[in-house]
Amino acid sequence: MPTVAVKLYSVFFKFLLKHRLQNRIQTQFDENNPNSNPNPNHFGVTSRPEESVAAANPSFTDGVATKDIHIDPFTSLSIRIFLPECSLSLDPQIDNHTPSRVPSRSRVSSRSPDLNPKSTTSPDPNHQIPQISRRNSLGATNMKTLDVSGTNMKTLDLAGMNRRSSYGGEVENCNSKQELGIYRGYSPALENHNQNCRKFPIILQFHGGGFVTGSNDSMANDFFCRRIAKLCDVIVIAVGYRLAPENRYPAAFEDGLKVLNWLGKQANLAECSKSFGNARGGGMDVRRSDVHRHIVDTFGASMVEPWLAAHGDPSRCVLLGVSCGANIADFVARKAVETGKLLDPVKVVAQVLMYPFFIGSIPTHSEIKLANSYFYDKAMCLLAWKLFLPEDEFSLDHPAANPLIPGREPPLKCMPPTLTVVAEHDWMRDRGIAYSEELRKVNVDAPVLEYKDAVHEFATLDILLKSPQAQACAEDIAIWVKKYISLRGHEFSY
Repeated sequence: MPTVAVKLYSVFFKFLLKHRLQNRIQTQFDENNPNSNPNPNHFGVTSRPEESVAAANPSFTDGVATKDIHIDPFTSLSIRIFLPECSLSLDPQIDNHTPSRVPSRSRVSSRSPDLNPKSTTSPDPNHQIPQISRRNSLGATNMKTLDVSGTNMKTLDLAGMNRRSSYGGEVENCNSKQELGIYRGYSPALENHNQNCRKFPIILQFHGGGFVTGSNDSMANDFFCRRIAKLCDVIVIAVGYRLAPENRYPAAFEDGLKVLNWLGKQANLAECSKSFGNARGGGMDVRRSDVHRHIVDTFGASMVEPWLAAHGDPSRCVLLGVSCGANIADFVARKAVETGKLLDPVKVVAQVLMYPFFIGSIPTHSEIKLANSYFYDKAMCLLAWKLFLPEDEFSLDHPAANPLIPGREPPLKCMPPTLTVVAEHDWMRDRGIAYSEELRKVNVDAPVLEYKDAVHEFATLDILLKSPQAQACAEDIAIWVKKYISLRGHEFSY
């Protein structure tokens, strides 16, 4: 059975959530009243004022740097990028064919103290460390020079020229960091950037909250994404999609697809910038090279996200959805299958559905037995669906709510490998298992991980619950995901 602390948190959580949902229903009724002034703001919201938010931090706090980006000028859609500290690893064994385990934080700090902003080691001005030749993640050799304290490390510019980036600053190697441990990446216009940086798979993460609460920058979601980024050795992009009832279906689903398309545009812009950046070689006139760079900047290369350009590998993209976020992830996966090669270079290689927010008109055994389960009971979830779905489309068998309704496209056999996580004391448990069974019937790799004595959102509310199952769940997800993001292919098993 869940612990006493979990039960107490659940009672308090359900009381507040029920109150907030009822207030939003009343607000929507007032706005739809002809005698009231409707809310003219269609920009949307991605978080609620009552939620605790973790500020973005570009330094490697707890081994992960974060930044927030507003990617859509017409809506409130935003993302938070989680970049693991191992992106600055100096492991000489890394190459394109032999991915290695990332060194621990202590190991990295001991080899390069500049990665630890709290280091107070005083340098000896009379001693210099010689240049070190290392092989990078793509097998190329670069030259590094360090001072004795390791607080200043830069890769030599073999062309002997410094260039200014489209951000207006001097171009830096991806392994360099500015003062106070803040990592700003580098300009994708750097001509040798693909030879100097480790490339990481990308996980698109969609938070939970019943489509009406939660945010990508909440304390709980920030804690969970940091854990996944470190365990999986990936860049996590947490999506701040628009919430209901301000923006009903299909707003959240469209936002998920927008982020996937934005990721593809980022990859293409970075490649375009790199191609024009390399144009000055081969005897080409310098003035012509300057013109090319101006054209690139004119067409938007200055908007390339440097962290993704330096370290992101969109050809190894995984979707991870939590609760209602699993519904969004499943929708995005279906659209990715339909779009096919038009998404290149983005490829969705797998998806993880954590206690998906599925429902249907015919109740399952768990929906009857656990209707009053912890944190999200069935009555509150029905309120959330009424706030999310348009009034004229409300149905428990709506395609957004029930993935197993007949006639859905594309066929299940086209879906990517899907890991489903369920909790023993979650009333939504049976539908997640049923969806996984249907995928396995058409030979999709679709295992189920069920955690005993666990409740809905047990892994993503671990900052409050401190349950042992949460850490185990994150580790199990990492093992399975690495099966599909490894450069060697099926390197890991589960």
